[in-house]
Amino acid sequence: MVELKIEGMSCMHCVKAVTEALSAVPGVTTVRGVDLEHGTAAVDGAPEPAALVAALQAAGYQAEVGG
Repeated sequence: MVELKIEGMSCMHCVKAVTEALSAVPGVTTVRGVDLEHGTAAVDGAPEPAALVAALQAAGYQAEVGG
């Protein structure tokens, strides 16, 4: 599992966009725990952490590995 801290989420549309961006990263098997209130997300699988951050940045969010 990889945990991420995400800045810039403000609504349920953001949760959907983050989920879709993370789901598209190779190696992600499940996106779970996208938490709007705390600005976090967790993914299962074996993705490259840098690829997760890059996908979120491309979607318009600032992110870092480690919830």
